[in-house]
Amino acid sequence: MRIPLSWLRDYVDVTLPADELAERLTRSGLEVDAVEKLGVADSELPWDPTLVLVCNILEVTQHPNADRLVLAEVEYGPGLVHTVVTGAPNLYQYKGLGRLNHPLKSVFAKEGAVLYDGHVEGKVKVKLKGKPVRGVMSDAMLCSEKELGISEEHEGIMILPDDAPTGTPLVDYLGDVVIDIDVLPNMARTLSMVGMAREIAALTGQTVRLPDPQVTPSGADINSIAKVTIEATALCPRFTATMVKNVTIKPSPFWMQRRLTMAGMRPINNIVDISNYVMLELGTPNHTFDADCVANNHIVVRTAKTGEQLTTLDGRTHQLNDGHLLVCDTAQALSVAGVMGGESSEVSERTRNVLVEAAVWEPTIIRRMSTAFKLRSEASKRFERGVDPEMLDLSQRRLTQLLSDYADGHVVTGMIDVRSQPKREVVIALSTHEVKRILGLTFTRDQVAELLAPLGFVCTPHDVDTLHVAVPSYRGDVSHTADLCEEVARMYGYDNLPSTIMADELPVQRTNLTREREHFTRDILTGAGLNEAITYSLTSREAAAKLDPAELEADHYLRLANPLSPEREFMRRSILPTLLESANVNIRERGVTRLFEIGRVYHPRPDAILPNEPLRAAVVLAGPRVPASWQSSTPESMDFFDVKGAIECLVERLRIADVTYAPSTVPYLQPGRAADVMVRHGKELVTIGHFGELHPDARERFGLPAVRIGVAELDLHTMLELASVPRYQSISRYPATTQDLAMIAPVSVSAEQIEKSIRKYSGNALSNVEIFDVYTGAQVGEGMRSIAYRITLRASDRTLSDDEVSKIRAKIIRGVEFDTGAKIRS
Repeated sequence: MRIPLSWLRDYVDVTLPADELAERLTRSGLEVDAVEKLGVADSELPWDPTLVLVCNILEVTQHPNADRLVLAEVEYGPGLVHTVVTGAPNLYQYKGLGRLNHPLKSVFAKEGAVLYDGHVEGKVKVKLKGKPVRGVMSDAMLCSEKELGISEEHEGIMILPDDAPTGTPLVDYLGDVVIDIDVLPNMARTLSMVGMAREIAALTGQTVRLPDPQVTPSGADINSIAKVTIEATALCPRFTATMVKNVTIKPSPFWMQRRLTMAGMRPINNIVDISNYVMLELGTPNHTFDADCVANNHIVVRTAKTGEQLTTLDGRTHQLNDGHLLVCDTAQALSVAGVMGGESSEVSERTRNVLVEAAVWEPTIIRRMSTAFKLRSEASKRFERGVDPEMLDLSQRRLTQLLSDYADGHVVTGMIDVRSQPKREVVIALSTHEVKRILGLTFTRDQVAELLAPLGFVCTPHDVDTLHVAVPSYRGDVSHTADLCEEVARMYGYDNLPSTIMADELPVQRTNLTREREHFTRDILTGAGLNEAITYSLTSREAAAKLDPAELEADHYLRLANPLSPEREFMRRSILPTLLESANVNIRERGVTRLFEIGRVYHPRPDAILPNEPLRAAVVLAGPRVPASWQSSTPESMDFFDVKGAIECLVERLRIADVTYAPSTVPYLQPGRAADVMVRHGKELVTIGHFGELHPDARERFGLPAVRIGVAELDLHTMLELASVPRYQSISRYPATTQDLAMIAPVSVSAEQIEKSIRKYSGNALSNVEIFDVYTGAQVGEGMRSIAYRITLRASDRTLSDDEVSKIRAKIIRGVEFDTGAKIRS
């Protein structure tokens, strides 16, 4: 919410400097994002009050020596006239007309003024210096908005309204400070100038001044010519309507356009601008219909019918269902309630009569509709957070007054006011004991009342320690004693709250083995060269279908009742889709990615409300294995074996026994480069994950570059259950010996089977076994291959003799041949 202080001062006296006020607001719970200053003394470009002034342009004549330049005779004070050389295109039309009957108002800058250079990109300051231009001295200028730092507009000089006071320093006329506040949901009451004025008045001891619009209605009462029916009573607590006839569509006045622009809204025309102005002023969104397009002047608030359509003001046509709330007439839908108007009843240049709506809607349905239709607006933002239903009367009077003054309309007598729900009246009993329990501070009853009263709470003493606090209608966020205690703390000052030390002893810390192993897993993967990522737990079925197209039609997802956006509608069932989206950015920006994520996935249970939330670990590797250097300008890319290495490292460090690998048929993995990770869990052999290289089709669906991408997803919950406590062994003081064995076996016999046999028959003397060569060719025969293993043998209590080593070697060869059929290569 952007708050121009010049506008805010209409409702409260601002007695603090802007920076100090921003600090006070932040300390009271309002997050000030920025303080923007325009033209004032400590702004980025201050307007010198003696050099930059409001002026009259009295006459425009042709420059004697340049076709594209004109001479403007400028009056910048009583009897103070100066000739300015300018090439502003918007002055050409006044050239040669003599003295202007209605002098133009603009901004005059004298020699020595510091402005922005309007002819270069960005904000470059220049100091005006006089010099001849084609034979005419030019020592002053008429300014564009860019030169003043107001906007990027530089197509012509800035034209001010006719009532701009000639000779007044521009800083006094247009100088301003805007406080930009990030309004949190519980502070929705401050989404208006009046709401912010209430807060500032409470913090600084000032008094709020509400607008008091005076309207002179005429003609028959609106209740005799129009009607409002609320069918969806639970979704529309209150609906009001007024009518203004014979309006004229034209630009809104300069002061209103200026305020809207400073508040971050674009002026359009007087009708739209008045609607937006009142929304920003009072916090009550409203809507204007072309009354001649409302059938029978009968407004009906109802839910949509299945199959119904509505074209909104942005030209988009929306399919509706019974979960959508509409404002209709007796023939058709006119608008999406609280979100956006419809094209059929839009105010246009032909509009002569307007029907003005000001209503309150149930916040949840507004949030749901604005998200579903992707129609986020200033109005829907306010309705989602709650609008004061008792402000509608003032809002309607203000709207009709402005429409009468600035659209030349005639206000119809009366206002249609339909309530489907009674006025909200909240009275909360608040005791000093409760304040002390929650805040840890001791206040008297009267002190609590003094702190709450400036915020609009009406405090009535009940007994010596208790107040009955009546909550104002604009404080829909207050419903419990804890809410009142928070307001007491805000007004007392968070900085004044004393620091205290916990009186009780800290509880005994108990080891959470699963959590410790989860952290240990992060350490392992980080140590393997991977970087941890944290992605959204929310996704869409379309995103999941990029990995596996079958997921698009799957109905086993947990759907949010009120999603923030269609891209975050479902709880994820797999980590890989969101991790691959993050990896995509890394690959495209840096050419390499080494990511892992540990998080939960969500599987609905038909027999329970809450889903299963198993813990998963996912890995994505892509790009060169090592950075390019002078030694290797084209290093090899990571592939299947890099992912397998990371998994083997994890399994080894977690000390999970009996882990095996088998070819996988997971659809998103490349056949022949995919494997399942299996482990014996009790008496069963269970699959605890899959890994391999991403299938080219899946890679293309994610928009990833055509490189090898290794991925893995593991059931970390089961892995942590099977993890063993590390057992440390002393290092043998005796030397090791190595033996190389080259075994010839059919291709169908895996290297893992042979390694298992080697470990089986080596006994306790085996220290390590690793493959160092694989050979296929004519020397070993068709369908055969040679796999060479290097075996390290070591005893813990002695040096192994040659005879012992020979016996172990012979035992290994016989055992491997017996188990797998592999023979020693001669």
